[in-house]
Amino acid sequence: MQKTWFITGASRGLGVEIAKAAIRAGDRVVATGRKKSAVTEALGPDSEQLLAVELDVTNADQAQSAVQAAVSRFGTIDVLVNNAGYGQLGFFEENTAETVNTQFATNVHGVFNVTWAILPVMRVARKGRIFNISSIAGLRGGEFGSLYSASKFALEGFSESLALEIAPFGIFVTIVEPGPFRTDFLTGDSLRIGDENAIADYDVRRESMRASFEARNGRQPGDPEKLADAMVLLSKEAKPPMRFAAGAMAVNNAATKLATMQAELEFWRQLSLNTDGPDGSW
Repeated sequence: MQKTWFITGASRGLGVEIAKAAIRAGDRVVATGRKKSAVTEALGPDSEQLLAVELDVTNADQAQSAVQAAVSRFGTIDVLVNNAGYGQLGFFEENTAETVNTQFATNVHGVFNVTWAILPVMRVARKGRIFNISSIAGLRGGEFGSLYSASKFALEGFSESLALEIAPFGIFVTIVEPGPFRTDFLTGDSLRIGDENAIADYDVRRESMRASFEARNGRQPGDPEKLADAMVLLSKEAKPPMRFAAGAMAVNNAATKLATMQAELEFWRQLSLNTDGPDGSW
């Protein structure tokens, strides 16, 4: 059965590949981006399967208008891909309140805006799939990534809770956690490094981390086309996973995180249990 996809951040990177994979599968795609012209340049002109729509996800009114345009054209929305986002890197102490707000405005509040706009459509239809694009940074924190990681941890907590709230309506949520994929994520289009409040104590590590990211650009092991094809397959699953770790690095990081948490939980189990009162039942 032909599905209608609504994809944010579809003018480049993984968003473009997801749109192409859905079209190859015979589905219809509403591809959104900050500039409609960039979406059209990446995917071609509007057609029976494609509608390009301008959308800045930080603008709640634009999100509502984009969803209305999608429903007006295709009648419904079956699959939402919250893909738009970027990485704010740098040491926490060297970033600013403004960079924090901007990172969360796109990576978290942008997801809220689009999801608020689309949920009524899916709820009425009593079906739907939501893919929230997270990262291995949403699995574990890392040096130089405190703000980006915080935004992705927030996305994961939101996704887990939302999944419970909308499951009775036949709507599923899947968190996609890619490792390093060969997109433009490590370029200036998707990556920003906060050093407005440069502190001498961080100088050596800052330059080392910056050089490391620059050296990795174009050498990432993940194939975005294969991930896009995998998401099309997941969209057809009767019971899709809550989390989908994409790539060997993501799988290995998830396994390590689980093992570390399990070991720590067991080591401190008794002290943890001792904090209950005499009437500790719930």
